[in-house]
Amino acid sequence: MLDREGYRPNVGIVLLNSHNEVFWGKRVGQHSWQFPQGGIQHGESPEQAMYRELHEEVGLLPEHVQIIGRTRDWLRYDVPEEFLRRQHTSKTHRASYRGQKQIWFLLRLVGSDSDIHLRASEHPEFDAWRWIPFWIQLDSVIDFKREVYQLALSELARYLSRGIRMQQLAWGSPLEMLQSFYVGEDDEPQEPKSTDKP
Repeated sequence: MLDREGYRPNVGIVLLNSHNEVFWGKRVGQHSWQFPQGGIQHGESPEQAMYRELHEEVGLLPEHVQIIGRTRDWLRYDVPEEFLRRQHTSKTHRASYRGQKQIWFLLRLVGSDSDIHLRASEHPEFDAWRWIPFWIQLDSVIDFKREVYQLALSELARYLSRGIRMQQLAWGSPLEMLQSFYVGEDDEPQEPKSTDKP
C-alpha cells in the first residue's frame, strides 16, 4: 500500500523503560540495530498497527505498555536505489516505491523485561536487544534513516518528565553526560510542593 508519492505508511516505536532508556533491537542475522517499526496494513489505524508490530517484533501486549505520545505528522525517508534493487526484483515496483512515511509512538514499558519475547511471531525481526540512552548515537543508525530518527526523538522528547533538560544536550554528547540523566531515577517522582511555581 503506497501513497500517491510512493511512500509506504509505517509506524515506528520508541519503547522506554523506567530509566528513560530505549529498546534497541538487533536485526536477525545482521550487525544492524534499530527501533521496532513496520507497515500499516489496509484498514488499520496507526495505533492498531503499532500494537500489532509491538507484539510481532517485541512480544509485548497492550497491557504491557502505556502510550505517552506520538508524532503529530508523518516523517518520511527515502530508500536508496541499491537497497531497492536487493529487496524488489520488479522494476515497476522499484519505480513506484520511494520509501517510508512513519508515525512514531513513544511508549512506556509498564510490564517487566521478562515480558519481552523476540520470537513471538514465526518471522522474528530481532535476535538480540538491549536498553540504551534515549539520545542514541546516530552513527549507529543506517544513514538513510538518521534524519527521521533525529526528528522523531526530538519531537517525542517533549513528553518525557525531564524533556526540557534532555533537549539541551547536543547529539553525540559524551556518554558521562548522557548517563547523568539516569542517576537517581529509581526514586519515585515527588508531587510538586505548594510553593513550587508552575
